[in-house]
Amino acid sequence: MGNTPNIRFKGYTDDWEQRKLGAVVEDYVKKTTVEDQYPVLTSSQQKGIVLQDDYFSGDRVSQNGNVGYFIIPRGYFAFRSRSDNDVFVFNRNDVADMGIISYFYPVFKPKGVDSDFLLRRLNYGLEDQIKINSEGTGQHVLSLKKFKNMVGLFPSYEEQKKVGSYFSKIDNLISRHQQEYDNMAALKKYMLQKMFPANGEKVPEIRFEGFTDLWEQRKLDDWGTFYYGRSCPKWSVTEDATIPCIRYGELYTKFGAKIDKVYSYTNMPPDNLRFSKGTEVLIPRVGEDPMDYNHCTWLSMPNVAIGEMISVFNTDNNPLFTATMFNATLRNEFAMRVEGGSVTNLYFEKLKNIEVSFPSKDEQVKIATYFENLDHIITLHQRKRDELLELKKYMLQNMFPKKEG
Repeated sequence: MGNTPNIRFKGYTDDWEQRKLGAVVEDYVKKTTVEDQYPVLTSSQQKGIVLQDDYFSGDRVSQNGNVGYFIIPRGYFAFRSRSDNDVFVFNRNDVADMGIISYFYPVFKPKGVDSDFLLRRLNYGLEDQIKINSEGTGQHVLSLKKFKNMVGLFPSYEEQKKVGSYFSKIDNLISRHQQEYDNMAALKKYMLQKMFPANGEKVPEIRFEGFTDLWEQRKLDDWGTFYYGRSCPKWSVTEDATIPCIRYGELYTKFGAKIDKVYSYTNMPPDNLRFSKGTEVLIPRVGEDPMDYNHCTWLSMPNVAIGEMISVFNTDNNPLFTATMFNATLRNEFAMRVEGGSVTNLYFEKLKNIEVSFPSKDEQVKIATYFENLDHIITLHQRKRDELLELKKYMLQNMFPKKEG
């Protein structure tokens, strides 16, 4: 059983064969002879091989030139031979017909094996061997010679193609959903900047058709009232508790601009609690980073206990619009009013004099609904990406034999 995976494509029953990696890869040591001979590439642990300009946002990493860098054709592999975290990732050039990469990144090509299979083979199941073969105390180094002396289990070439193609399709789907997620998140960020008035302006740059009135500016204290949540300490949140509650840390980790699901329950006596009506906007009262208090959210559910260290804002304005507007426009205003050192506080008394602008109720609803729909699309792509990542993890564990080396 050690030389066969748990899950296989139909028709394949032979044991996988142990082979030295030096038998399935071939060094490629051509180097550049002139500056910027080809696009400069970077091999990263998270994003694979990418254009260096894209990875570092146009900043040139080395001021010493790139004559003598390794040339890496499309379809060839590279890895960073030095690691600070004992993790070595093997990547393939899928971005440029010809690129160049630092001499700290050995380059090689597949020899007699399927490229898609090799990409997964090198990055899964060989971790123990890599730890043994990498050298150094602080920064670990894995030489190409040591790498080629490692061994891995390989099936027939036809089975390699099947397995490689399967994981290639999964990775393409993951990339597609990640790209859609990134695109929608970028759109949201842009629209948040454009659909609320800039400092000193009476109207936003982008509006829905039919809305032309000026937004009305007042102090927060004139738009609504504040109070604090009460007593939902950590020790009161237990598995057998029955009263739904919101705890301040969850504003940072669980929720966006709207709460429609509860994760915690408290056993505190109801008389000690403050319950929602479904119209409240919650603002963190305690945090660490003064620039990170823009985690406001609308508690859309009634009869939920609101925990201590949460400021509650009640207003006749649309609560989803209000929470979205707070997060989009008041980050700096909140930061200027924060008190404390390593643990900071944002008391609602300090918020009352902040000037904010609201449009008509109808325009509030349009804007709130627009961003709610964007959040829904973003969440769908994020969830699908995460499901595919879990599927990939499971299939890697079961489509490669357990025994290696």
